[in-house]
Amino acid sequence: MKVTVDRFEGEIAILLVRPEEKQQILFPRALLPGVNEGELLEITVQREMRETGEARERVSSLIEMLRKKGE
Repeated sequence: MKVTVDRFEGEIAILLVRPEEKQQILFPRALLPGVNEGELLEITVQREMRETGEARERVSSLIEMLRKKGE
């Protein structure tokens, strides 16, 4: 998705989703070193299915251990 860096408010960057620029995304300014207001950026979002599955397994295992401990 393409965004425009609209402005910075303290440690937050206000990004506007192109092309309409009606939706805002609040983004940590520290993750945009060297970026200035008015610049165009492309942001990619990618699902991490394998890591999600591993995290769910870890959480399920911890919950099960806590249940057994409480018995």
